[in-house]
Amino acid sequence: MHAQEIIRSIEESYLKKDLPLIYVGDTVKVGVVIQEGGKERTQPYEGVVIAKRNGGINETITVRRVFQNVGVERVFLLHSPRISSIKIIRRGDVRRAKLYYLRDRVGKATRLKQRFDRPTT
Repeated sequence: MHAQEIIRSIEESYLKKDLPLIYVGDTVKVGVVIQEGGKERTQPYEGVVIAKRNGGINETITVRRVFQNVGVERVFLLHSPRISSIKIIRRGDVRRAKLYYLRDRVGKATRLKQRFDRPTT
């Protein structure tokens, strides 16, 4: 148990404190730091959170968007230094923990009901 406490204390220094509360079904805009040559820039990636995994330092979200009629999913490590910002655009009202069924849907069928009882900030 002593080793776990040491690992937890080391991981604690790398955890981000300014992350918003993200739920499955939310539409988020993730600012991803991209390196091109010697320059860095932030590229926004906007989509619906279809899955959340783990907790602590290994916490990830899977964000899905449709780009040029092709569904694209990216998995983001929330506490990574490559993630500069996460902004919640709208809250979705869903009944399950994983929204993998959205993969089989096209067009208006992919829309989720909006939830108004949680702030977007």
